[in-house]
Amino acid sequence: EEEYDYKCILYKIINDIFKHEYCFMELERIKEEREKFDRVYAKFKLHFYQKVFEKIQDKENCLTTVETFCMEIIYAANEPTVNEFAKIANLSSPNAAYKVNNLMKKGYLEKIQSQEDKREYHLRVTQKYLDYYNISYQYLETVLSRLEGRFTPEELDVVERVLKVMDEELMPEIPI
Repeated sequence: EEEYDYKCILYKIINDIFKHEYCFMELERIKEEREKFDRVYAKFKLHFYQKVFEKIQDKENCLTTVETFCMEIIYAANEPTVNEFAKIANLSSPNAAYKVNNLMKKGYLEKIQSQEDKREYHLRVTQKYLDYYNISYQYLETVLSRLEGRFTPEELDVVERVLKVMDEELMPEIPI
């Protein structure tokens, strides 16, 4: 009887494979799309790093790699508290506070007192950081402008819908 169960299971698996033979082609298509996405993401990162290295002049006020990541998290989180930043970055509160204080000393970050709860402070990036960050944002604007010149409004609507679904539905573990 146990052998019969294995035969039934094997038959079902083989039947499913033949029934859904397009599955393998679909997996290959997904792999190709993933590689395309990885390439685009890598190009944005590489452009950013190239521009950061071009800007490095004053080592004292320059952001380290970790500080750059911290600033990107704080900027993306839109004025988080220190505790919110710590949670998003998976840092202990003391470690997050240390990083925040260093970024404030360098002039990239400021603490703003909450209007609702005077005991709470939010982290706000300064114009100095926005100027630094702008090296990446300018390239994004260039690419978006090229997209608008290359695709029809209907095609751009599809891109916008895909990005919206990715943001709102497919990435729930990123709390921004």
